Amino acid sequence: MKICILKEPINITLDRVASDKSISHRSAIFSLLSDKPSRVRNFLRAEDTLNTLQIVQKLGAKVQDNGDEILITPPSKICEPNSVLECGNSGTAMRIFMGLLAAQDGFFVLSGDEYLNKRPMARVGKPLMAVGAKIDGVKNGDLAPLCIRGKKLDRFNYKSPVASAQIKSALLLAALYSNGCEFSEDELSRDHTERMLKGMGANIKSDGLNITLEAMKKPLSPLDIDVPNDPSSAFFFAVAASIIPGSHIVLKNILLNKTRIEAYRVLQKMGADIKIKELSDKYETIGEIEIKYAPLKSVDVSENISWLIDEAPALAIAFANAQGTSVLRNAKELRVKECDRIAVTVAGLRKCGIDAKELDDGFEITGGVASSAIIDSHGDHRIAMSFAILGLKCGMMIEKSEFIATSFPNFVSILRKIGVSVED
Repeated sequence: MKICILKEPINITLDRVASDKSISHRSAIFSLLSDKPSRVRNFLRAEDTLNTLQIVQKLGAKVQDNGDEILITPPSKICEPNSVLECGNSGTAMRIFMGLLAAQDGFFVLSGDEYLNKRPMARVGKPLMAVGAKIDGVKNGDLAPLCIRGKKLDRFNYKSPVASAQIKSALLLAALYSNGCEFSEDELSRDHTERMLKGMGANIKSDGLNITLEAMKKPLSPLDIDVPNDPSSAFFFAVAASIIPGSHIVLKNILLNKTRIEAYRVLQKMGADIKIKELSDKYETIGEIEIKYAPLKSVDVSENISWLIDEAPALAIAFANAQGTSVLRNAKELRVKECDRIAVTVAGLRKCGIDAKELDDGFEITGGVASSAIIDSHGDHRIAMSFAILGLKCGMMIEKSEFIATSFPNFVSILRKIGVSVED
């Protein structure tokens, strides 16, 4: 994909960005927790989330897609499939399904594409096995394909050594179908799972960093949900407005969960003119974000990293356009995403003439004038989109850009809508 320099300021209101990926995954998976049909509107129709929907069908659910609304009718009991459950490129789907299936009666195999099957799964597998789950796979269960022999687990108490919504979600689902649990973490990770389970009637209590969840004695209430726009996807355009002089963007219907908008707070600290307005609150807080261009200054980011881990590559683009040297620390998890996002981000910026340095747990970037380059995305959708945004200022050629479709299928159409010339 070739991105040409944007010659005019951006001035646009975006009502539809990409539906939230995390909520879409969970809406499909959590529909299995009820005995009545769930209604999901504005479901993200991207490769990753559609794969999740197909897995739900293989587990016995009936899915009726009416265009504006998806109706998911759960089975009376999760079925043991006779084929592999394909997660595509989605680590979120694979890791959450690991927890759900670990407590089911049956045998299940989870696999993905060539990139997902190289990503470490022991970070979720080991905690599950520590509380009694039976999981195996390539390299002693660290890599997919993964084999799960489900069974009901004893009640457990687990303290997570890292703040991870995927570990938390997997363990909570396993406990829900078993005998309950106590779960804790040192820093609050993204909390969609707790919020949605509570909204569905689960007996769950959160006290700061501690969660108590009781076993599911009867099916939960079905979902009736409008999936908001994804703040992680919208953030690419927030960065664009922050680095293109004279720009003004309004992002509508955005998920405003505090664990999902930390990257916007960082942009504010850098000097970006950002206003956040809350408009509704059911399963989640939803509203709008307005961004106006203002010169950026350097920042040091080392807290609430789990709240901005997905936005780190796009933040690196903001760092590259700020005055001074910015640093991101405590983000070692970036090493085990779709690619090593620390190494790939730094290498890409260096190709563009930006002074960037790898840290063991992050990066250090000095703002400057970027030049056009050919960027290998390594099959990582967020790397591809981040360097596409940098390309608005200097032009860019992105290799393996097709992986953008895994999470943000209308990314290119929005680029064109704001006036960017894009060649496939």
